[in-house]
Amino acid sequence: MNTVLLAGAIFAALETRAIAAIAAGVAISCGALGCSFAMGKAASHAIDAGARQPEVLGKIQTMLLAAIVFIESLCIYSLVVALLLIFMFR
Repeated sequence: MNTVLLAGAIFAALETRAIAAIAAGVAISCGALGCSFAMGKAASHAIDAGARQPEVLGKIQTMLLAAIVFIESLCIYSLVVALLLIFMFR
């Protein structure tokens, strides 16, 4: 029970800007971490598929590029959310 009261007191003492800055840091770090794992997995599977069937390597590269573009857009969305958190609570 004391830890709940302590956590409530800590968050009450923080300003809104500080909470927004922490939330922005969490948002961009989670977005970047998830996107980096997704890009690594997509590239790994594309390399494996290219090694198994080298004759379709051109199609695999095209699909990999499209997948990386969509994955990168998710990272950009997390950056936009982080920037909105920072600049809306100024």
